[in-house]
Amino acid sequence: MNAVEIFFSPTGGTEKVAHMLGGHWSENSVKIDLSDAKADFTKCAITPEDMVLVAMPSFGGRAPTVAIERLKRIAGNGARCTLVCVYGNRAYEDTLVEMEDAAKECGFRVIAAVAAVAEHSILPQYAAGRPDASDKAQLADFAAQIAGKDSEISSLPGNRPYKKSGGAGLVPKPTKDCIKCGLCAEKCPVQAIDPASFAADAKKCIGCMRCVKQCPKDARKVNGLMVSVAGMAIKKACSVRKDNELYL
Repeated sequence: MNAVEIFFSPTGGTEKVAHMLGGHWSENSVKIDLSDAKADFTKCAITPEDMVLVAMPSFGGRAPTVAIERLKRIAGNGARCTLVCVYGNRAYEDTLVEMEDAAKECGFRVIAAVAAVAEHSILPQYAAGRPDASDKAQLADFAAQIAGKDSEISSLPGNRPYKKSGGAGLVPKPTKDCIKCGLCAEKCPVQAIDPASFAADAKKCIGCMRCVKQCPKDARKVNGLMVSVAGMAIKKACSVRKDNELYL
């Protein structure tokens, strides 16, 4: 049996949570990065004996469309699958059921699901420093409970049809400190950044903040006023620490 971690993790939080779980099943788990725009996911080899973890962030209560599309190119071949939704302490709404539908369409057997909290990618004051030591211990316990399970999960929280998906909203732009290294364009999961001007196409950008996180000169920013407004809008929902949740 191989442990396989399939994840879409633009800023690293989702990948960290995925490995906190998958790392307990195998120290040398196979990693498949759905944020790699150049990868051919049809060539991913999953066997019925594999233990698979699929992890995605929640963007406004939905799974990222591009992550779902890329996951659907992978043949599950009846392998056991645990879904992991990572969110910034606000809410994950329909993310897990959307992931469940996609995983089943791929041929995975969904045996468990986890909703985990990680630092908010746009508003890092919310869930700052998470996953922390307490989260790590809890996720280790979740992994132990999942390890021996074989039966498929019965139900998950969320609605079908899913809530309407919002637009990117906050689109990062280069500042005067940009040195034109090209890393942002190279690493963008949806290839939304012009490699000549380093401006992002607002129609393609998914607001994942990867370019902001990757920039070596901290030279990509989003509109400060819009960030402040967004922060105030979710302040109440994010003010109380939320626990990670396990569904078996």
